[in-house]
Amino acid sequence: MTDQPDTDDSNQRANEKAARRKEARDRMMAEKTREKGLIIVNTGKGKGKSTAAFGMVMRCIGHGMKVGVIQFIKGKWDTGERTVLERFPDQIEIKALGEGFTWETQDRARDIAFARAAWDEGKRMMSDPSFQFVLMDEINIALRYDYLPVEEVVEFLTNKRPDLHVCVTGRNAKDEIIAIADLVTEMEMVKHPFRDGVKAQAGIEF
Repeated sequence: MTDQPDTDDSNQRANEKAARRKEARDRMMAEKTREKGLIIVNTGKGKGKSTAAFGMVMRCIGHGMKVGVIQFIKGKWDTGERTVLERFPDQIEIKALGEGFTWETQDRARDIAFARAAWDEGKRMMSDPSFQFVLMDEINIALRYDYLPVEEVVEFLTNKRPDLHVCVTGRNAKDEIIAIADLVTEMEMVKHPFRDGVKAQAGIEF
């Protein structure tokens, strides 16, 4: 019982500090009144870029929004997210227009052709006013290998509809893409089971 006064004082000070933080937070939030379609970049060497993007896709579907997804590199993998999303055909359109990573295809001309086809689909979706969110998964890889001219992609994204959200993913995002983005997240790898001989597993990688 001898410690009770100190505990009460500590709790009171903590409550007062929390009240000040809330007041400051409320003032800050009251100033945030703009709404706009965002350009979102998920990049970096760590795992989770596409996973985070598909989380936003799920969130958009939950809000009744229509979503377009273009997969530039991965091709028609049997992924868990695709299985789930295909249950919402009225709200999502998915186009998988890749054949795998460059070390699998070993055909640069073919990779460029698939990247161009994927980009054309992306432009179509972004130009369609029924879409409110468009995910271009792994487009950063296509840009990194110069399968697409970054200037063209930057110009189209810069001139997109003001209310459209667009998310681009993949390692090594070009500086030009980062420059026009509203939100950029870099995933940092600290540890990865692949380095210990653990293969890609259902529910974790796909």
